[in-house]
Amino acid sequence: MLHYQFIAAWMRAQAKTERGASLVEYALLVALIAVVCIAAVTLLGKSAAEKFSSVNDAID
Repeated sequence: MLHYQFIAAWMRAQAKTERGASLVEYALLVALIAVVCIAAVTLLGKSAAEKFSSVNDAID
């Protein structure tokens, strides 16, 4: 019986940790960074391609 009480106490202690909460926060942070990077590439991609084309034409 003592063995089961120890396991129950250990499981309660593990449930109170905030390890999962920090994992969710990091996942949200990575998702936000990905959205910002995608938006930047989308907005600046066409402009950068035009500049590379003009530089290529100037070299030729």
